[in-house]
Amino acid sequence: MPNKFYDKPIDEYLPQNGNRGYRVSRYELTLVYKVAGNRLTGRAEITAVTTEVRPRYALDLSQSLSVSKVFVNGVKAAKYTHQRGKLVVTPQQRIPAGGVLALVVQYGGAPKPVRGPWGEVGWEELSEGSLVASQPNGAASWFPCDDHPSSKASYRISITTDTPYYALANGALVGKQTKASQTTWTYDQPEPMSSYLATIQIGPYRRYRVGPAHSRVPMHAVVPPRLRSAFEHDFARQPKMMELFVERFGPYPFGAYTVAITDDELEIPIEAQGISVFGANHCDGRRGYERLVAHELAHQWFGNSLTIRQWRDIWLHEGFACYAEWIWSEASGGASADQQARAARGHLARQPQDIAIGDPGPRRMFDDRVYKRGALTLHALRLHLGDTAFFDLVREWTRRYRHASVTTEDFTDLAGHYSMTSLRPLWDGWLRARTLPQLPSAQGKLAH
Repeated sequence: MPNKFYDKPIDEYLPQNGNRGYRVSRYELTLVYKVAGNRLTGRAEITAVTTEVRPRYALDLSQSLSVSKVFVNGVKAAKYTHQRGKLVVTPQQRIPAGGVLALVVQYGGAPKPVRGPWGEVGWEELSEGSLVASQPNGAASWFPCDDHPSSKASYRISITTDTPYYALANGALVGKQTKASQTTWTYDQPEPMSSYLATIQIGPYRRYRVGPAHSRVPMHAVVPPRLRSAFEHDFARQPKMMELFVERFGPYPFGAYTVAITDDELEIPIEAQGISVFGANHCDGRRGYERLVAHELAHQWFGNSLTIRQWRDIWLHEGFACYAEWIWSEASGGASADQQARAARGHLARQPQDIAIGDPGPRRMFDDRVYKRGALTLHALRLHLGDTAFFDLVREWTRRYRHASVTTEDFTDLAGHYSMTSLRPLWDGWLRARTLPQLPSAQGKLAH
């Protein structure tokens, strides 16, 4: 394996992930999945543009899948190797910078999650079906890709599986064809999407419309029939949530929104582009997980439309999604965002103060302190700017960087235009220091 694939990591948090020399613009995945034996066969057509002349190009692909054929620009690759999670392809002829790199990879095997510091992520077999939860580096468990959040592309996903099962993937369902015992579902996702947000959910599900038929954002649920009544109670306020978030965050960034409920229990819900996945345990009939409903919906703006360029900036995803929980609580008759923030700060003050959330380190990027302190950073900014300027800033943030990659510097630079004084002390205290700052007084600063 040439060292040049590893000498300059694209992301220090995931040094093995992502690849240089090209930019993918589209993935077309044609997959067949046998539920009973957990067998996946696939054909991935990857359209990219080269950014430099190289003798070979690499893709991320798990070793649990075997590659049978590789084509480059319509002809067989001169050579390919598949080792240590990298599929390295040598074209028969050099491709000039700015040239088309069209890869076709045929592969198959028994997909399984990728094991890492954050547990197992990627393709997971369920008791009846499968789910995909790829954050941060599990996409390579089911298709060859440039597995890094800054690599965003459009997708077409075709999945053929046993007819009794419902298959859900990102984007709009553009085709469904049943032949004998198998059904092929074809989805198209035109908006750019990071590989970790691509998903397939297969199970004994039915699809239902959620909310009024005239709502601006079509919403659906893909749910086991046994859980439908609990779902309809627990997620009843989701259309109101959508209205609130559109008002506060700006237009919903995708064509529709779907919530999937697995027939199995899940420890935590899962975000995907245009889709949120909850476990059967999250339908408790008591709205016991409504804050998570808000959290996952908010990720459609913060995480899916605006996606971090580097994993160290994950507070931009999780801080906003956590803050959305408090905004929903405030708007729906629960505790105000200020009350939630002060309670969260009190809780954090009793924990070790040994993390700077602007660069928490790879092992701690999913630490709950990143989520809560990220939300507190936004609340401190809201207290500084006042409600009108704060929400104007948030709406400009989602508009300016819609479907793009973002950094902490992008946000702090934009926020600076909304403040009469330097925000540097705020960023230093909340993002760069380990010691937890005090929240400023809310007196007269928040509208209710």
